[in-house]
Amino acid sequence: MKTQQSGVTLVGFLVILLVVGFFGYMAMKLVPAYTEYMGVVKAMNGIATEGSSGKSLDEIRRDLMYKFSMQYVGDNTIAPSNITIVRNNGGTSVLHLAYDKDIPFMYNIDFLLHFEKSVPMQGNVNE
Repeated sequence: MKTQQSGVTLVGFLVILLVVGFFGYMAMKLVPAYTEYMGVVKAMNGIATEGSSGKSLDEIRRDLMYKFSMQYVGDNTIAPSNITIVRNNGGTSVLHLAYDKDIPFMYNIDFLLHFEKSVPMQGNVNE
């Protein structure tokens, strides 16, 4: 009686292991950048809901950088110059942040991630 074998050969298993390992390594490099971005979004939402009446842009930047340290956002990730306030036509202010993060992957391959977030502010900001 002839039986038919089923399953993965050793070579096939090694190929599958190599592919899964590659994507696992890539996820280990990229996930911390996205969790850091979630901390940035949380800090920005906190600043926007506190109310900014009478505060200057420098005071808002200082408060935001302090909240970044509470959210474990690295000091080298965001420069204060990346934080801007844009006025809409209706006179409302929008807190805007855009930054790039360069993550070394392997050899001469890097990931360049661009993050951008805008949050409407409550109250008017002094120029």
